[in-house]
Amino acid sequence: MADLSSDFIGIKSPNPFWLASAPPTDKEYNVRRAFDAGWGGVVWKTLGLDPHIVNVNGPRYGVVYGPDRKVIGINNIELITDRPLDVNLEEIKRVKRDYPDRAMVVSLMVPCEEVCWTEILAKVEDTGADGVELNFGCPHGMSERGMGASVGQVPEYIQMVTEWCKAATKMPVIVKLTPNISDIRYPARAAMAGGADAVSLINTVSSITSVNLDLMAPEPTIDGKGSHGGYCGPAVKPIALNMIAEIGRDPETANLPLSGIGGITTWRDAAEFIALGAGNVQVCTAAMVYGFKIVEEMKVGLSDWMDEKGYSSISDFKGLAVPNVTDWQYLNLNYVTKARIDQDACIKCGRCYAACEDTSHQAISMSAERTFEVIDEECVACNLCVNVCPVENCITMEKLSPGAVDLRTGETVVPDHGDWTTHPNNPTAVAAE
Repeated sequence: MADLSSDFIGIKSPNPFWLASAPPTDKEYNVRRAFDAGWGGVVWKTLGLDPHIVNVNGPRYGVVYGPDRKVIGINNIELITDRPLDVNLEEIKRVKRDYPDRAMVVSLMVPCEEVCWTEILAKVEDTGADGVELNFGCPHGMSERGMGASVGQVPEYIQMVTEWCKAATKMPVIVKLTPNISDIRYPARAAMAGGADAVSLINTVSSITSVNLDLMAPEPTIDGKGSHGGYCGPAVKPIALNMIAEIGRDPETANLPLSGIGGITTWRDAAEFIALGAGNVQVCTAAMVYGFKIVEEMKVGLSDWMDEKGYSSISDFKGLAVPNVTDWQYLNLNYVTKARIDQDACIKCGRCYAACEDTSHQAISMSAERTFEVIDEECVACNLCVNVCPVENCITMEKLSPGAVDLRTGETVVPDHGDWTTHPNNPTAVAAE
């Protein structure tokens, strides 16, 4: 049986699945239910010193749906907690006392002044919390007040505030990064330079999910007006994976512990984040859509997969995918595949033909009997046909050797780009030069 226990920067939890700082972690009632459902830890919804936080009383979420109304993305315009700071702190203290084996991290956002950070850190430390997460990521509402993403977009501010916090507390400090930036490596380097124990990412993506064409205003609409919000859910996972990988393969931050956030809905999502270097994962949208008990599916699925692969602990496969993330120039041009259609599995829908004929390389033929065949000499292995085919594994990509010949025509269908050991795309050859 795989061991799912987690030790992330000294913060122990029975599994790597934490709830992210968000509405699900806003109060004691929710967090107790989450721990009873099996979550390994929580990041308590962001606390601040400002007693005048007021959230909207109209709709707070805009949603992007996939087929069958499946939620693939949520835009939220909710601010940090609007509950009194003292109430939150008392609840955190009680919950940590009653669930000592669960990770309790508290998200914080205060004005960019050292005295403010020192004050709130002292209050949080008194609760017995395991650590703090500095919220430098929120793209709406608070950022207009000089907090959240407005700090996270300036590496110098990140380093400065992190240094203040590290000097003011003994608790581990996690810096939460915004994805609303051109190169995630710079804020990560700044957090590391400031002494951060870890970074978490990604926070939400600044967005407008839709426009109400009757009201002519963005959704969600508050009295005829709308605003940009923070986008999260399965749709942002590719962005998050790329940013996690960029930090993991940057020589300057390669050893920086990472907490992965962004669209994690299944055990497989979690495994992908861990394979790219995350020490644990944080979840929000999946819990909001399916409820807290979804963590059981995540735990069982990850454990079963680890058993199947022979991994006894999270650390066994953490970061294993990082060395295989490279720049385009280093991809092997002698690696060639061609599409192959399983005629027994084909339902003759013609989607592969339409996609390839209209938008790709005209590499699929259609007979009068609606039999579809790949034209090797035209196929560039883009795999669009694989992606649009509604039958899983009906179309696959077959690897061919350099110089391979189409047996039907006698023509060479795979160009040989020469000796890969000396090819300019080969990073080893480039390094040797």
